[in-house]
Amino acid sequence: MRASLIQIAVDEGEPVDSRRRRVAALVRELSGADLVVLPELWTTGAFAYEEFGREAEPLEGPTYEAMAKAASDAGVWLHAGSIPERDPEGPLYNTSLVFSPSGELAAAYRKIHRFGFDKGEAVLMGAGRDLVTVRLPGTTLGVATCYDLRFPELFRGLVDAGAETLVIPAGWPERRRAHWTLLAQARAVENQAFVLACGTAGTHAGVPQAGHSIVVDPWGEVLAEAGAGEEVLTVDLDPAKTAATREQFPALKDRVLGLEPPRHRGRPRAT
Repeated sequence: MRASLIQIAVDEGEPVDSRRRRVAALVRELSGADLVVLPELWTTGAFAYEEFGREAEPLEGPTYEAMAKAASDAGVWLHAGSIPERDPEGPLYNTSLVFSPSGELAAAYRKIHRFGFDKGEAVLMGAGRDLVTVRLPGTTLGVATCYDLRFPELFRGLVDAGAETLVIPAGWPERRRAHWTLLAQARAVENQAFVLACGTAGTHAGVPQAGHSIVVDPWGEVLAEAGAGEEVLTVDLDPAKTAATREQFPALKDRVLGLEPPRHRGRPRAT
């Protein structure tokens, strides 16, 4: 399986419509790939909180239409990153879109863990509730977004749902780039799965982005890593390696916690 991660540079001076057209053209250039992945909130910038409301769009809005057509034109599975989705009956959501090679929507994932510590995304957007997997020829994708990377229980849930390849679009800040690399490798090792983590370049609302999109194999080996600027990172993967790794080193079979309620064996309270 050939996977290409497009590490988009978000320039605040570039109109959103222009960026959509530019990114659609980049996707079309990758017609030889099987899977193409875009970053989180690449239309607005992940830290451009003031733009979320102004640029929010319905699920089947302009980004949906542009990316569906680009996927169809290129004949690729396209994880189109995420958009600020406006639910007509609810709040905004940070919603990822996955399209099939025919341009059909295969899945939509509303980000569960919102970043901001009681400000920014954490208060401007609603929280998703559902884990999402997508079956591709040869592998099953588990879908997560940016800050989700810090919550290993989400990925355990995706593995239990059949995920073999974990796809994580992000708008990760440069000041915590070491965490980005470390956590991507950790999620790969502990879940014995490929990790495709696609970030942004540029600066979002004054926050320099980490870039350094990364592909990690089920043993934790970094197969490819981008630099800091806009870049297309392409790597050939053998999806069978996930099953082989889990067979050779069957750590997932030894799980105890999380499969049944743990028993507490603390001291009884004095009466």
